[in-house]
Amino acid sequence: MKKIEAIIKPFKLTEVKDALQEAGVSGMTVTEVKGFGRQKGHTEIYRGSEYTVDFLPKIKLEMILPDQQVQPAVDAIIKAAHTGKIGDGKIFVLPVESAIRIRTNEQGEAAV
Repeated sequence: MKKIEAIIKPFKLTEVKDALQEAGVSGMTVTEVKGFGRQKGHTEIYRGSEYTVDFLPKIKLEMILPDQQVQPAVDAIIKAAHTGKIGDGKIFVLPVESAIRIRTNEQGEAAV
């Protein structure tokens, strides 16, 4: 099993969710986060004063998948989240040692 963490632009959430469902992903956790990378934020003017917005709004998707489903899911995220502009996001794939469904005590892939 692997954990996929993807940081994407907020307006791409629906497209990514739909692409993941088409790829067979049945569940995910979505969190609104803020951050920056090479994009380094931007400046805005509010009431005549200029200020820097360092942390930009992003969406973090997390999902645990069986190994055979990881590459199709990653491909779906890349295709749906891509704009070609800086700040499109990142995808991280991490090993998962164990998963346990609390309600039934199922373990491993059966818990996912």
